[in-house]
Amino acid sequence: MSDVGSGDEPRGEMPTLRLDSAAPLGVIADTHGLLRDEALALLTDCPQLIHLGDVGDPEVLTRLAARGPLHAVRGNIDREGVCAALPTHLQLIVNGQPLQLVHDIADCDERLACAAILHAHSHKPRQTWRDVEGRRQLLFNPGAAGRRRFRLPLTLGKLWVTPEGLRSAIIHLPL
Repeated sequence: MSDVGSGDEPRGEMPTLRLDSAAPLGVIADTHGLLRDEALALLTDCPQLIHLGDVGDPEVLTRLAARGPLHAVRGNIDREGVCAALPTHLQLIVNGQPLQLVHDIADCDERLACAAILHAHSHKPRQTWRDVEGRRQLLFNPGAAGRRRFRLPLTLGKLWVTPEGLRSAIIHLPL
């Protein structure tokens, strides 16, 4: 698992990690203590994984990190132990494209110029483009992959990042 700070970074000091990846990034969120085998199977082609918070149980992080590099942020239910130590915000620069990771989009740092804001919290999958000062920005929520809530689908996401741009997909768990 990425060692990315104490979890109490002020906005001006967001941890930043740089990585290169030709493969898609696997994006999962809102597991609430349940990491389904079906979710892991859908992430087999993703050597780098992102968890956007509401982990719920450190064992979820352990199982994801066993598959390869894991980058995670803290969600509103992550209040104890290893989960509470996750940062609230993280910036990944993937293949030159800056990505902002945050659990709740209401907490994103709008001052940060980024190609995408990866967020969760609502359990509602979303991949929406918006114009920010003449550039396109992706708002990406993979939905929830853990316990079903609010009659919403169980989903996760994949993100392909190249120097030329981004592509995203929402994947429904086969349940």
